[in-house]
Amino acid sequence: MLENTLGNLRGKKIHLVGIKGTGMAAFAEILFRAGAEITGSDVSERFYTDEILEGLGIVPLEFAEKNVTRETELVIHSSAYGAEKNPDLAEASRLGVPTMLYTEALGAYSEAAFSAGISGVHGKTSTTALSGTVLRELDLPCQVLAGSLVESFGSKCTFTSPQFDSAQNGTSRKKYFVAETCEYKRHFMSFCPKIIVLTSVESDHQDCFPTLADIQNAFIEYILKLPQGGTLIFCADDEGAKNCAAIAKEKRSDIALIPYGENASGEFRVEFKKTEDQKNNFFMECLGDAFLRVPGKHEVLDAAAAVALAFSLLREDGKNPLDFAQKIKDGLEKFSGGKRRSEILGRAKNSHGDKIIFIDDYGHHPTAIRTTLAGYKEFFSQRKIVVDFMSHTYSRTEALLDDFAKSFEGADTVIINKIYASAREAEESANVSGEILASLASKYHKDVRYKKEFEEAASEAEKILSQKAGAEFPNGYLFVTMGAGDNWKVGKEVLEKMQTAF
Repeated sequence: MLENTLGNLRGKKIHLVGIKGTGMAAFAEILFRAGAEITGSDVSERFYTDEILEGLGIVPLEFAEKNVTRETELVIHSSAYGAEKNPDLAEASRLGVPTMLYTEALGAYSEAAFSAGISGVHGKTSTTALSGTVLRELDLPCQVLAGSLVESFGSKCTFTSPQFDSAQNGTSRKKYFVAETCEYKRHFMSFCPKIIVLTSVESDHQDCFPTLADIQNAFIEYILKLPQGGTLIFCADDEGAKNCAAIAKEKRSDIALIPYGENASGEFRVEFKKTEDQKNNFFMECLGDAFLRVPGKHEVLDAAAAVALAFSLLREDGKNPLDFAQKIKDGLEKFSGGKRRSEILGRAKNSHGDKIIFIDDYGHHPTAIRTTLAGYKEFFSQRKIVVDFMSHTYSRTEALLDDFAKSFEGADTVIINKIYASAREAEESANVSGEILASLASKYHKDVRYKKEFEEAASEAEKILSQKAGAEFPNGYLFVTMGAGDNWKVGKEVLEKMQTAF
């Protein structure tokens, strides 16, 4: 029944519980585009995904039994909700309406196409967004789902080529589906990939992967899901990804390995070049000189992964990728980031005439923080970098406490907030706090300030940004809110105040 529902979506009545989540809203786009009749429910608070849903004519309902009726053919829900507490799911159970977890539904959808799963502890959202931006330039029947709004997708989470729509409507052309796939709780095991992109593997999600070996084993298990002769595209600059690729190859010699990065050999070898005029320049064997308009070596690596995937899909479609080299470079140049991925929120100026750029970024792991700030320092040169950071989950903060404390070397001033806990954690039982992190970070950084609440952090940030940046920072300030929590509100508040004042 479930396979049939997802195999022929036109006219199917599908209800999504937790529809405002990024992945759920993106999947709603896909289901709607395929002809399904979509309803959805969530909390009343407004999220940025409300705009996506409104564009589809979907008005999210508040959770209630009446949202699910005997006419409902399928209920898809996010992992945040279960039948024991959610009235929609409880009613679906009572009526015998089939239910699927979002990741299971995504997996069932992926099975019907030639699918590529983009995975990794870091970089999977940017790599998916870059892949979609490149694929937009190519003559391929493809669809891409990213875990964030992407400006080059028209500020949506998905991109669907006209050729893909034609393929869905009955032509024999092969359809390519590219999606971000998440390791948390092994959710990616529901996906059915023909190609996997692996950006990075290191310790994370300690609540379900207590040791490095645990998370490595999950990625290896995912790689081994590839069919006979499947392809693994992996970052040769990341030890974790490299190790997982080697172990998977030992277990399955039929898997084709495609490395990319500075330490790779072959067509996807990368050379980092100097950043000039806010162009992140690099060289790739298969493309020659190219550039991105977003900062950081990590973004160049994500771009290399996207190029490797584009080459693989073009070859699968019987085309010579080198014939499309310029179009691929055009796609890379058009990429401008995604929601909460080095997202420029706005600009202001203080009373001294110092220009201030406000950025929000999702970086929530020590490696992501360090590499992102290093990229900003080079890309936004001669600016004083002020970071407001909110760590996400007590378990991750405790497990990587020293690494977090050392990760702010690219910033000039650091403001640390309270920890953003997951729903599964209680503050009273935690062994770590934002204040403990700030105290430890002070041992490695000359200027760290602890401001527990957003109001305090916003006031402190405004005070800092109102001062003269100084002779060594002729280009002014860069203010960055960073983390997987909701401290983006700090940047929004300060930006609004400073734009009004100056």
